[in-house]
Amino acid sequence: MKGFVRQDLDFSLCGLNCGLCPMRIDGYCPGCGGGPGNQSCKIARCAMQHGNQAYCFECADFPCAQLGLDSLYDAVITRRNQRADLARAAAIGPAAYGVEQREKREILRILLTQYNDGRRKTFFCVAVNLLPLPTLRAVLEALKSAKGEGQKARASHAAALLRKAGERMGIELKLRRKPKGTD
Repeated sequence: MKGFVRQDLDFSLCGLNCGLCPMRIDGYCPGCGGGPGNQSCKIARCAMQHGNQAYCFECADFPCAQLGLDSLYDAVITRRNQRADLARAAAIGPAAYGVEQREKREILRILLTQYNDGRRKTFFCVAVNLLPLPTLRAVLEALKSAKGEGQKARASHAAALLRKAGERMGIELKLRRKPKGTD
């Protein structure tokens, strides 16, 4: 969107963790307000009309229906923690939230470079997005102690540990896709 520029390209103004998105990782999206390639967005338009807040939680009308905080479906990135992530960023401040997200992004980088068999990028992105940092740290520690396996076995082991962690917390680690033929 022309004229829409933000400093924080890892956490969108509507609460999506762009830094953990496969489209951003692959360079297909510059992130929320990242310049050329940034798609037109009704939330960005709204922010520009309401004083250019950096995050929707700074708006007097927050939360509003435009955010879609209770959406049943995900896009390229999961929306399930959107409300909680906005609340956390508001509570601890965007700078502290950014520190947490950079740690998550580093964990995701490790998973993608050391434990990906070429078929698990979206799964790892969803897992890192949905699981809390202490859980991700524990999974990473468990993976470090695993002995010399092949890449496919390492990927399978990492996915299994993340899935089990999600199951213990009641979190399904997959994108919620809109059924075909529904609007």
